[in-house]
Amino acid sequence: MDYEAVIGLEVHAQLTTCSKIFTPSSTEFGHGVNELTDPVTLGMPGCLPVLNKKVVEYAIMLGLATDCQIRKRNRFARKHYFYPDLPKGYQISQYEEPICEHGNIKVRFDDTVRSIGITRIHMEEDAGKNIHDPRSGTSLVDLNRAGVPLLEIVSEPDLRTPAEASAYLKTMRKILRFLEICDGNMEEGSMRCDANVSVRPVGETKFGTRTELKNINSFKFVEKALEYEIARQIAVIKAGDVVIQETRLFDSETGTTHAMRSKEESADYRYFPDPDLPELKIQKSLIEAVRDSMPVLPEEARTKLIEVYGLSEYDADVITAERLFVDYFEEAFQICSNAKATANWLTSELFGYLNKEAIRFEDCKVSARDLGTLIKLIETDVLSGKMAKVVFEEMFNTGKSPEQIVEEQGLKQITDPEEIRKTVTSVIDENPTQLEQYLGGNDKLFGFFVGQTMKKSGGSMNPKVVNEILKDELEKRKG
Repeated sequence: MDYEAVIGLEVHAQLTTCSKIFTPSSTEFGHGVNELTDPVTLGMPGCLPVLNKKVVEYAIMLGLATDCQIRKRNRFARKHYFYPDLPKGYQISQYEEPICEHGNIKVRFDDTVRSIGITRIHMEEDAGKNIHDPRSGTSLVDLNRAGVPLLEIVSEPDLRTPAEASAYLKTMRKILRFLEICDGNMEEGSMRCDANVSVRPVGETKFGTRTELKNINSFKFVEKALEYEIARQIAVIKAGDVVIQETRLFDSETGTTHAMRSKEESADYRYFPDPDLPELKIQKSLIEAVRDSMPVLPEEARTKLIEVYGLSEYDADVITAERLFVDYFEEAFQICSNAKATANWLTSELFGYLNKEAIRFEDCKVSARDLGTLIKLIETDVLSGKMAKVVFEEMFNTGKSPEQIVEEQGLKQITDPEEIRKTVTSVIDENPTQLEQYLGGNDKLFGFFVGQTMKKSGGSMNPKVVNEILKDELEKRKG
C-alpha cells in the first residue's frame, strides 16, 4: 500500500475500411500468405502513397466521439526502424501534428465514473506479420497486413489500477464498435494494446521510470500483465535497485513479463515529415458531415435507456454492451411499447438461448420485430407467459414468426368467458370434497381449483379470467 501505479495505454485499432491506407489493396482477413500486397506496400522505388479518405473520416469520427480537438492542418511523418515486417524501413505515421488530440472518455468502474484523458489519436499504417516456425528455427514474413490502416489512441497516464485499465479498454472497444470503424477483436489482432506503467510512493507527484508492455491480446491478460509488472517494479525498488526503462513482453502462459529491448525514445525513430504526402487540410464541412453521420454513442444510449425507457442501470449496461443490442431493443420496443418486458426477453431469454447454443447474436433467427410481436401477444392476452416461452423456443429454432407458430400449433389463449365458465363449473362439480372444505373456510383450496382448471384446459385459458370466474362460481355455491 506504500506505492501506487501510473498507467497509460496505447491502443491500436485496425479500421474496417475495404482498402489499405495508402493503396487500393484489400484489407480482407483470411487470404493466402502475401496475396494482398502491392508495389507501394512493398516499398518499391518510385511508388507513391495516396491517402484513403475513409481513414480520415474514421479518425475524425473517433476524435469527435472522444471529445478531441480536430487539427485542421496535420501531416504524416516517417517513423524509422528496421524489422523484417517493415519493407520500406520506416512506418508512415503521424508525430508532431496528429489529427486528433486533447480528448477524454468517461469510464465506469466500481460504481464511479472517471474521465480519462486522451493525449492524441493519429493515423498510421500497420506492419506485416512475422511467422516463427519453431521446428525449422526460421522466420517468415506475411505482408498481407502491411499497409492496413490503424488509429493509435494514446491515453494520458490517468489510470491507477490494472482493473481500471481493463475498464478503460472495454469502454474504448465499445466506442469503436458503436461507430463501426473497428471490430475490436483483440484475439485476431484488430485491436491491440501496449501498456506503459511505472510506480511511485503514494503522495509523490513525479513519475517513476516506466516500462512498456507488449504482446497483450485480451482484457484479462492486460490485468494480469499489469499486476505482475507493478509487483515486479515495487520489489525491485524495495530491494534497493532501480527500474530500467525498457520494453517487456508478456507471457500469457506463465503470467510474467520479460525484457525484450531497451525502450526507444522518439529521437531513436528519427521522425521527419513524409515528403511523399502533402499536408492534410481538413475542412470544417467535412467535420460537420462526419458529425451528422455518427450513431448514438454508448453513454448517450445508456442515458436514454434509463431516463426515457425507464430501465434499470443493470439492464442499460447489458444492452449497451453492443450497438446491435441497442438497435434490436429499440426495434422490438416499437412493436410492443413495453420497455421492461423487451429488456427481460432480450437479456434473459434470447441471450440465454444464444449462450447455451453458442450462437453469435448476428446469427440469431429471432428478429427484433418478431420478439416485439411475441411480447405484444402476451400483452393482449393472446398468449399466456407459459405459452409464450413455448412459442419463443420454436421461434429460436426455426425462425418462424410467433403468429405462424400460434396458428400452426393452436396455442392461442382462451379468453371467452362462457367457455371458461363451463370448464370451471365442471372442475367444481368433479371435486365435491375439496368444495366442501373450501366452503368450510379452507381458502387455500382456491389455488387447487385454479390449478385443476388450467390443467383441464391444457394451460390454454387466461389465468386472470379463470380467477375472476372461479371466484364468482364459488360465491354462488356459498349461497
